[in-house]
Amino acid sequence: MNDDVLTIREVAEFLKVNEKTVYSLAQQRRIPGFKVGGQWRFRREDLDAWIAAQTGETTAEAQPAAAAGTSARRSRRKGRP
Repeated sequence: MNDDVLTIREVAEFLKVNEKTVYSLAQQRRIPGFKVGGQWRFRREDLDAWIAAQTGETTAEAQPAAAAGTSARRSRRKGRP
């Protein structure tokens, strides 16, 4: 999944949600995406920025966490009661 442009299925795998959830979010414009020939596509960098905005991180902070396979948000949660 190192492609710059992802399909609904790839985004669902990446976010670990159902494909219908990704489709619904895209239809509602709650996740960054665009249509090509009637099919949704998503740029990886747009998704990284969207995730960072959802978690309060900057894109630079989110990229190392994604590369390590962990979320900085999860790390912050562990310290909370």
